[in-house]
Amino acid sequence: MADPSKQQPPPYSAVSSGGFVAPPAYPQQASTYNPPPPTAPSSIGYPTQQGYSAPPAPPISQGLPGGYDSDAEGLPTQSNLGGFSEKAIRRSFIRKVYGILFSQLLLTGAIISFFMFYSPAKEVLYRSRYIYWIAFAIMIVCLIAMACCEGVRRKSPTNLIFLGVFTAAEGFMLATFTIHFKAEAVLIAVGITAGVTLGLTLFAFQTKIDFTACGGMLCALLMILMIAGIILSFTGLSKAAMIGYGSAGALIFSLYIIYDTQLMMGGKHKYSLDPEEYIFAALNIYLDVINLFMYILMIVGGSSDD
Repeated sequence: MADPSKQQPPPYSAVSSGGFVAPPAYPQQASTYNPPPPTAPSSIGYPTQQGYSAPPAPPISQGLPGGYDSDAEGLPTQSNLGGFSEKAIRRSFIRKVYGILFSQLLLTGAIISFFMFYSPAKEVLYRSRYIYWIAFAIMIVCLIAMACCEGVRRKSPTNLIFLGVFTAAEGFMLATFTIHFKAEAVLIAVGITAGVTLGLTLFAFQTKIDFTACGGMLCALLMILMIAGIILSFTGLSKAAMIGYGSAGALIFSLYIIYDTQLMMGGKHKYSLDPEEYIFAALNIYLDVINLFMYILMIVGGSSDD
């Protein structure tokens, strides 16, 4: 006798309780879908990005000692050198430089006027040459300290003290030079120097010519002028030689006024001074103006009949 559990199910002819014949069951089919294997990304489509990393910032190129190369100005990593990128900071820096420069010229003019128009003091300078050499030694010490020591020219009030002593010493040296000329010649030289300095400053602010790239040429011209001055001091200085030498010196320091003014301006010029170097900038322009005055005075004095 067969096992009832192993009997085949009856064909689907049984009638359900509702009187309807039940439909045949849907036969189960084997799965035929196989997913495609992963393929490399096509060269036409967009490759899968693993992550975005910002490109490295370009290095900052350094410029002059105490300054920087303005080609690198405005970089994101240049937060400490971005003073000239803002017009307000640049204008404040320029105002500070010219304020210090005006104070220096005022002090120098007061010392020169005292020795020129006060006869007893003028006689002391005539008889005592040691005053010149003492002032010269003090000037050299202060100049080297401010030019070579960053802490001296940047730390306040040390920088102002050194600059004030330097200016006073320079005033005494100029006084010993100007007492050998008439007061009229000195006043004419002062007026010419003021006019030339103003004109050159306006030219430096307006011109598109970059004079900051001419530092090497100006240094070479200055060395030639110094050697010529040493030779003329031994051979004697006639009126013609005085006028020629004064004209060459006035031309060189006129170019230096433009050069140092553009160093202070920054912007699109090749080299610029750091905004913290206001003492250094004022010192440079002060020396340019003083030397221009001395050489113009030589021209005016050599042109006189006396």
